[in-house]
Amino acid sequence: LFVKKLHLVSFTFDFNDATKNVREKEIKRQTLLELVDYVNSGQGKFGEAIYEDIVFMLSNNLFRTLPPGRSSIENEMFDPEEEEPTLEPAWPHLQIVYEFLLRYIVSEDTEAKVARKYIDQRFVLKLLDLFDSEDPRERDYLKTILHRIYGKFMMHRPYIRKSINNIFYRFIFEFERHNGIAELLEILGSIINGFALPLKEEHKVFLVKCLIPLHKPKCVSIYHQPLSYCVTQFVEKDPKLADVVLKGLLKYWPLTNSQKEVLFLGELEEILEFTQSTEFRKIMKTMFTVLGRCLKSSHFQVAERALFLWNNDYVVSMIAQNKETVLPIIFSALESNSRNHWNAAVHGLTCNVRKMFIDMDKGLWDKCLAEYEETQSAKPGKTIARKKDWERLEQQAKNAT
Repeated sequence: LFVKKLHLVSFTFDFNDATKNVREKEIKRQTLLELVDYVNSGQGKFGEAIYEDIVFMLSNNLFRTLPPGRSSIENEMFDPEEEEPTLEPAWPHLQIVYEFLLRYIVSEDTEAKVARKYIDQRFVLKLLDLFDSEDPRERDYLKTILHRIYGKFMMHRPYIRKSINNIFYRFIFEFERHNGIAELLEILGSIINGFALPLKEEHKVFLVKCLIPLHKPKCVSIYHQPLSYCVTQFVEKDPKLADVVLKGLLKYWPLTNSQKEVLFLGELEEILEFTQSTEFRKIMKTMFTVLGRCLKSSHFQVAERALFLWNNDYVVSMIAQNKETVLPIIFSALESNSRNHWNAAVHGLTCNVRKMFIDMDKGLWDKCLAEYEETQSAKPGKTIARKKDWERLEQQAKNAT
């Protein structure tokens, strides 16, 4: 009877027209609910003969061609907070099928050794393809199911990681559009959390080739939170990776996208909390050159977020150990803010940071101030000299013609 019902619900309906096959759709929905109840009750072990029928039913219902996604131009204009996602019309049936699959995977009656013939690599790959669904409810179920498959079917673990890598590669280097990047990163966050130490070379390659380049796409804000968590996990497990991660973050640092800059500054602070002094010294010149640019940004949120770094005691202790290198790099930004910045909050925070540096080393501050004043006083002379050079070149060009 169980097998007959599995075959019965393998028939799919067109949900784009709500008036068609109403009675048949309801019968199928009730039958699916009965199947879920049967799996939940754990009344009998699943024999190997049934596994094939279960996978047949799941494949017929779940694996389908997704509607074409937005083009790259539409993707740039799409704002996930403003616009509603396209919901799957067949969700009343799909939800129960996903619930059945989840119960089937977690059931003690499902033996991984036997089920792996049917929940095979092809099945996993088709599940991964569904992560591009626009319906967030479907992606949420898929996230839970894939995580359970990863936990139960140990033989599939390397393949799942590799397949997720391939989705990321296509996203970064080809299309820059995929709906399920955030969900896949959430799964990876749990997987990375369980990595044993010392980290395998394969995992470090994944960090460098996949996670760091994921900072590049314009739509990074959609999945930045789980991405930041994954990257921070790596640095927490192996602090020596901080150098590689910070270099990668600075390589993809945005120049014209203020929202992205604020996200990057938040991630930078999280990484710095796990960074040791050796790694900090390797990267500090490049890092504080970029931070100097953020400090004097005319976008107040960027400048404010950069100045908040000095509220972090650990970061301040690292800066204090290397103040002779750090202060000359960011001095002009601090001085420029204290004299000219339009935003009162940024002005106040800048004054606090200036006071912090003066308390650290008054002599160094005075030396930097003298150099700054000298540079500023020489600026008008340089401007006049540059203007004269251009006038001379223009005259020479006229004479030549």
